[in-house]
Amino acid sequence: MPPTTPYAGKFSTSTYNNNIHLHKYHQPMEVSYGDMCYHDNSLVSGSLEALIQHLVPTVDYYPDRSYVFTFLLSSRLFFHPYELMSRLCHLCVEQHRSGDLLLDKIRIRDVAPKIVQLLTEWTETFPYDFRDERMMLCLKEMSHHLARGDEYSWRAMQQMTQRLIRRLAALGQYEEAIATLNASAAERPTALKAKQQNGQRNDVLSVCDNAFILAQQLTHIELDRLSFIGPEEFIQAFGVKDPHDNHKSFFRKRKTTNLEAYVAWFNRLSYLVATEICMPVKKKHRARALEFFIDVARECYNIGNFNSLMAIITGMNMSPVSRLKKTWNKVNTDKFDILEHQMDPSSNFSNYRTALRGATQRSITAHSNQEKIVIPFFSLLIKDIYFLNEGCASRLPNGHVNFEKLWDLAKQVSEFLVWRQVMCPFERDRKILQYLVTTPVFTEDELHLASYETEGPENHLEKDSRRSLRTSLLHREHR
Repeated sequence: MPPTTPYAGKFSTSTYNNNIHLHKYHQPMEVSYGDMCYHDNSLVSGSLEALIQHLVPTVDYYPDRSYVFTFLLSSRLFFHPYELMSRLCHLCVEQHRSGDLLLDKIRIRDVAPKIVQLLTEWTETFPYDFRDERMMLCLKEMSHHLARGDEYSWRAMQQMTQRLIRRLAALGQYEEAIATLNASAAERPTALKAKQQNGQRNDVLSVCDNAFILAQQLTHIELDRLSFIGPEEFIQAFGVKDPHDNHKSFFRKRKTTNLEAYVAWFNRLSYLVATEICMPVKKKHRARALEFFIDVARECYNIGNFNSLMAIITGMNMSPVSRLKKTWNKVNTDKFDILEHQMDPSSNFSNYRTALRGATQRSITAHSNQEKIVIPFFSLLIKDIYFLNEGCASRLPNGHVNFEKLWDLAKQVSEFLVWRQVMCPFERDRKILQYLVTTPVFTEDELHLASYETEGPENHLEKDSRRSLRTSLLHREHR
């Protein structure tokens, strides 16, 4: 049987380009092997059962790592990971059963290392699948099965399980920490209002007045939160029930907690920027905050932290900030105009995509961890994967799984895995980090009112809006 993948055993780390088709055929040749079809030696489709069977290792066969990743990632479009695990374990056990106990033991011993390798790839790449107790039970049963034939593989299974348990424990601690931070940051910002009215200065500039250092701390937060996003969350965010299957949908409870927390961080940073600009009573302080965040955004761009860059630009373009004409008139916006041009959404963010390719290439040839940093504009990454999923059928008319689509999904997500594993090289500043993730920020209505209070309404519509906001917020405070 020919090689499974068009990527020679692993995915390239070059940036995905929507304008380039991944599969180029010079002399097209289609071949079928049972229920699997190949095009120029690359797997393009197959029945679900044949694809599952292709995942099962034997004494003489182990699937390409890229196939393992691709199928484990996208199989959840068709069924729950537990269903795949249950089927996989059944096939692994049954193929060694001959009725002769001694022969069975020999067969298990010969294939056991490859089964351990496959399960290790699953637990290390998709550990969150094993928060399901049934998945852990399958691991335990397979461990007992392997113990009958190979003590070395049994020990390897025990070590793998311990690593998995530690990873899941770290995930639990992370989610608890995020919940605590969110609860702290969700407190009503009455203190902010009091300081705004009294003209007191307790803002980001009093905590950190160095744009490069603040950009470094933002990069810490970005990489910390990226590291806990499971690759499967991209698929589970958009997964729909496959009409060919009759099982209850896996996606009724979408397991995308960490992905959603990361998107929430982007929104928080945008509102934090807007709050810091709208809060000061004096125009010169607002202008200084504007200039500072422009410098922070530029440093984020230089680092390769495009997500924080876009969050800052988004905050500065929010209407409560953009309407502060007297404040903007005191600021040289040349640097801001350049940054906006880089993140211009026209032509499907072509300028940003060019910059991302440059950062990715720098990362590939990097001589230091700082040069390896690539933090994509995350909402656009999700959008790209969404349209890739929606724009192409998962099933072909003959009922086969469209594996070319699965290759493309895996290509996109595998790049993210490369980016998220970079260790942040900058020194942590706990005081700055604490401020960024916990200081209260204004809501949208509070931002508008703060904006009107610092630079008064310019027309009847704005006057009516300010009057309505004052009344609405006053009622909320007295509830």
